[in-house]
Amino acid sequence: MEAMAKPQYKGKRYRLAKPELLAPAGNLEKLKFAVHYGADAVYIGGQKYGLRSNADNFSFEEMREGVEFANRYGAKVFVATNIYAHNEDIEGIEAYLKKLEEVGIAAIIAADPAIIEVAKRAAPKLEVHLSTQQSTLNWQAVKFWKDEGLPRVVLGRETSLEEIAAIKEHVDIEIEAFIHGAMCSSFSGRCVLSNHFTDRDSNRGGCCQSCRWKYDLFEDGRSEESWVSEESMMEQAPPALSPFKPGVTQIPLFQPEDNLFTMGSKDLCMLEHIPDLIEAGIDSFKIEGRMKSIHYVATVVNVYRQAIDSYMADPEGYVLKPEWVEEINKAANRPLNTGFFYDTPDHEDHIYEPEEKAVPYDFAGLVMEYDDSTGTAIIQQRNHFKPGDEIEFFGPEGTFFKQKVGSLEDESGAPLDAARHPLQLVRMKVEQPLKNFDMMRKRKG
Repeated sequence: MEAMAKPQYKGKRYRLAKPELLAPAGNLEKLKFAVHYGADAVYIGGQKYGLRSNADNFSFEEMREGVEFANRYGAKVFVATNIYAHNEDIEGIEAYLKKLEEVGIAAIIAADPAIIEVAKRAAPKLEVHLSTQQSTLNWQAVKFWKDEGLPRVVLGRETSLEEIAAIKEHVDIEIEAFIHGAMCSSFSGRCVLSNHFTDRDSNRGGCCQSCRWKYDLFEDGRSEESWVSEESMMEQAPPALSPFKPGVTQIPLFQPEDNLFTMGSKDLCMLEHIPDLIEAGIDSFKIEGRMKSIHYVATVVNVYRQAIDSYMADPEGYVLKPEWVEEINKAANRPLNTGFFYDTPDHEDHIYEPEEKAVPYDFAGLVMEYDDSTGTAIIQQRNHFKPGDEIEFFGPEGTFFKQKVGSLEDESGAPLDAARHPLQLVRMKVEQPLKNFDMMRKRKG
């Protein structure tokens, strides 16, 4: 979508000298990659009260380890407790929040006022950040939450840059906004399709992402007078069958060669608009994706880290580098747009047919050691690779180069025809120096 004329703001930040880069971490390994690749903070889920029940999520022991690792790099860890709670969900919340405080979590991300009030009373060292699930879009609502004692509000994804600037002008509070990742087809996540289709509660962590499913479209061949009630239909056909009366013709609204219908939205990407985000005064740039891969997290965080630092170092001389855009596209899952920041998305910003998969790369290996005297590296295998494959190395300190895989050896020096075993340690020659935590990827196919 083409952006409208970009408004320029001289935004101020609350407490932070420069924008925080906030990354998702679905498990402990992803947390470490996110921090190592430049995240100022990460958000995770615990075993309860979060909206990603299908993610790996963290035990308290893993949280403690993650906090210790993050703190070594000057980063923070936030925990999502952003369900809308039913009565039965509230039992145990006080003990849970106290434990989060005890293991060193910096803040929780919450939507339900009951959870917010319990946190303020029972775990006062835990900051409470208002979740995007509250759909906060205007400065009066933001002021309400500031008056309630919250230091940060995560705005609804429907908020425009112009509205963010107005919020910052009226309320002295931290503003967090999603700047990259998947966009919910519903209004800031308030969806009940999953509940209806699968009995999995979207607002208590069970979303089945039914908007990403593929659908056939039919027209009922009956006259209006021949429609039957749902109760009558259910008496005549099992629930799994069509909601049409048995024996009634279904007229397909598609041809056999047509693609099936979906209703997912394009993904958000604001990489090309970093100056606007910073000048609007956004305090925290949030990346979506706790269930995304390590390669996705490392790539996206690495690119935004470079862009933010480049602008903050020299705003007047800032230039968007084409290689940053190229890198983002290597991690993209769906077509990209700018969401609601500049205009209201229309039909062109949704996906109504099978997506052109834009992820042509796999995470192939992790650099464990590098020997400068021999120019060899020990690579931990993460996906199959073999001699002759075209590969790329990239890392958080500017590492980036391409080469072909040469000969491979195992740890004992025996030659290998391929690295085919998960987590296998492989020795190979590389053309430039590498560092621990640098990553190797290869094109799919």
